[in-house]
Amino acid sequence: MTAPIDFDRLWIKDYPDLGTGPVSTEPCISAEYFEAERERVFSKVWLKAGRVEQLPNPGDYFVLDIAICKASVILVRGNDGQIRAFHNVCMHRGNKLIWDHEKTGNLRSFSCRFHGWSFALDGSVRAVPDEKMFYSLDKDNCGLRPVALDQWEGFLFINLDPQPKETLKAFLGDLGEHLSGYPYAEHSNCYSYRAELNANWKVCLDAFSEAYHVLMVHGQTVGQANFSRENPMSHCFDVQLYERHRRAVVYGNPKFQPSPTGKVAAQFGYTSTVRGRGMDTLPPQINPERRPEYNFNLCAIFPNFMIQVRPGEYFTHQFWPLDHNRTIWEGRNYLPPAKNAGERFSQEYSHTVRRNAWLEDTSAMEATHAGLSSGALREFQLSDPEILVRHGYKVLEDYVGFFRERTARAGAAR
Repeated sequence: MTAPIDFDRLWIKDYPDLGTGPVSTEPCISAEYFEAERERVFSKVWLKAGRVEQLPNPGDYFVLDIAICKASVILVRGNDGQIRAFHNVCMHRGNKLIWDHEKTGNLRSFSCRFHGWSFALDGSVRAVPDEKMFYSLDKDNCGLRPVALDQWEGFLFINLDPQPKETLKAFLGDLGEHLSGYPYAEHSNCYSYRAELNANWKVCLDAFSEAYHVLMVHGQTVGQANFSRENPMSHCFDVQLYERHRRAVVYGNPKFQPSPTGKVAAQFGYTSTVRGRGMDTLPPQINPERRPEYNFNLCAIFPNFMIQVRPGEYFTHQFWPLDHNRTIWEGRNYLPPAKNAGERFSQEYSHTVRRNAWLEDTSAMEATHAGLSSGALREFQLSDPEILVRHGYKVLEDYVGFFRERTARAGAAR
């Protein structure tokens, strides 16, 4: 028999180095801080770009634009079956190879619309119009500029640093090991949502990084499945903070009774409001005690990717900075192919509930950023249930060094 969960446990006692003081709001509103993030974070670390299922056949490609790095990247499966990544830049005069209206598709080669240079799927130069008029053109050195690419559990990650400082496996570390073995590839049905929000990317990320808001934001919807008399504030449990990444288990009330429609849906699958079922479908290291209070694993992979796994589905969030006050949010809900009409109904119900919860989550982001931009609030007052938010700012500052350098400059000026 498993021991009861202490829902009022203070996780800061396990991570005292984080401190308990206020956290500056400046990283969310400062254009200068944003520039430092561009230079020291997004252009240097591994970023989730997609999944292998997006490129099933030779010639299949998609383009990922990364505005904060002023970069556009082509991911393509070659004739040899290998997936590669290249800068979306012609190596003649710098024109884009793939334009905005054709960001996914299948091609035998890439051709520039400016002067007609073409490139094979492996990035090598295929043809140069009027080649005889160039002076000793070395085509072997004119291939598309590669971008570092690696895979983890079917997820494609890229790194814009020409010489990444570490492998993807080393970057993901213990969290990558913890999340390994989940049947991601079996969940091939993907429901995608995307919105441009007038808010800093961290304001958006933070909103999904704690359950303190559940009672207020989701109280009349999915929130009722996530709190109980034993845990009225929906406190997370099993919090783990890593060098860069972090995770916690979001609570689910195993006694929750869904609506009549929800009960019908639950007969045919693991819906997003059912608690305590399907735990044996999880890898042994995820919810190892098979607690019925397990809802999902809330995992944040630095800097801008979140993945949550639960029986019957997993879902992700990604936050792409456009500027210090604008962000693209992408939410994806992954489910296995339905085997019959009952399972299809169950999944439609489940992802609709999930979508509505996300609408509630995103509803406060722009208002939050507007409030921060007013300058009325200079510091966040963070509680223990917001420890993942606190950890996120600590890790970011470790990379950026914005306040550290400011203090050093002030000391040197004395």
